[in-house]
Amino acid sequence: MRTVSGGEVAGILVAVFWAILVSFLAVALVRLAQTLRATTKLVADVTDQAVPLLADASAAVRSAQTQIDRVDAIASDVQEVTSNASALSTTVASTFGGPLVKVAAFGYGVRRALAGRKADVPVKEPGRTVIVGRTVPAARRKNRGK
Repeated sequence: MRTVSGGEVAGILVAVFWAILVSFLAVALVRLAQTLRATTKLVADVTDQAVPLLADASAAVRSAQTQIDRVDAIASDVQEVTSNASALSTTVASTFGGPLVKVAAFGYGVRRALAGRKADVPVKEPGRTVIVGRTVPAARRKNRGK
């Protein structure tokens, strides 16, 4: 039988260590390859699903933009109608407001004049007098005529 020297044992230990290390590296590389294949498949699947979703999202954004344009046009029309109604209201008020006040004042004056012709009926003073949109208290009205 042959005896094993210290150098041979060290060589065997180094060879066993390298064999174990290469085995671990081979297992790690195999697992890494499997992970890369699974990742590649996952990315391909995500891409296949994301493209239609992006197309749908793009169509939804275009539809929303169309609706926003329509609402903007409606808002512009409403603003124009509002300004036209305001102008019409101002025109009607200035056209008919003054003459209607004058007709009302004339009618009031005629009634007072007719009531004043009757000698036996005293003329009743109203509580307030309207002067072109203002109300004058009775105390000031009595002093105004003097």
